[in-house]
Amino acid sequence: MKKFPLLLILVSIILLGGCLVNSQDYDDETIEQANNIVESYFKNNYKNVETIEFIGVEKGQLGGMMVKGEVNGEAEFSVSMDEDSFNIGSIGTNDDFPDRKEECKEQECDF
Repeated sequence: MKKFPLLLILVSIILLGGCLVNSQDYDDETIEQANNIVESYFKNNYKNVETIEFIGVEKGQLGGMMVKGEVNGEAEFSVSMDEDSFNIGSIGTNDDFPDRKEECKEQECDF
């Protein structure tokens, strides 16, 4: 019976260690560039974007880069972008997210 708790602890350490190894996927310069592009995109394409708080940048499940954060302290977002070209692929938002600007609804505005 003493083997079960030891095995459980060992498996837990291995799993936690694996998570910690991948916690910093990108260097600071890459993260800053990704954050700047997302900020510029939101400010140029959405109404009433006052503040943007970045929570993190990590590797996406399908590859690429995932930038996560909040707009105006409550509207959550996640942006998928190419890690080489920094092109935005998709944007996920919650219901509190600001509306798009009229001139940016049919075609994205420059950012």
